[in-house]
Amino acid sequence: MMNVLLLADIHGQLGKMDAFLNLKPDFVIIAGDLTQFGPCDLVGKIGSFIDVPCFAVPGNCDPREICDAIERSECVNLHGASFTIGNVSMAGIGGSNPTPFDTPFELQEEEIERLIKRATAQMDRNVHNVLISHAPPHGALDLAGENHVGSTSVRDHLKEFDLVCCAHMHEHKGVVEVDGVRVVNPGPASEGNCAMLTFGDEPGEITIELLTV
Repeated sequence: MMNVLLLADIHGQLGKMDAFLNLKPDFVIIAGDLTQFGPCDLVGKIGSFIDVPCFAVPGNCDPREICDAIERSECVNLHGASFTIGNVSMAGIGGSNPTPFDTPFELQEEEIERLIKRATAQMDRNVHNVLISHAPPHGALDLAGENHVGSTSVRDHLKEFDLVCCAHMHEHKGVVEVDGVRVVNPGPASEGNCAMLTFGDEPGEITIELLTV
């Protein structure tokens, strides 16, 4: 059994990091927007709080150079990549599909598709298979007014995973199930939100607890 802390949308606000780490996770996942348009050296500060393995993807509000900063930090960069730890295999896609706001790390759907395929091609299938995506899948935790604004490419790959961890839409903290796959947005860590994920020994043994510290 592994207990995993899921953070997202930190936006450079580090005041809750000690409280998050007091939850004693076995490892940490950060689903993007580590900074608020930079600076990239904040990644090193975030990593200095974390004394367990940490895996991260960039968000749309992170500068493009954030990937290099993650590589230089104590965190593992999962953007377009995969990693296995114990009985959990993860693939990652950072940034977001285009928004009306012209944020720094936006990708066309074709690029998101290419990066997800690259990550999953390298991924070792496991007891639990998880996608870490800053953008939500289209149709899940992605409403802006009456419009679904999530990524269609992420949605197209949904069934390849047991769990999708996403972020981006601050107002859509929650857990939903789509086509038998659970999707979780922990809510913005900048406001003290997080989720604890517990992965059991058997397929499908995943519990999700949304928390505020």
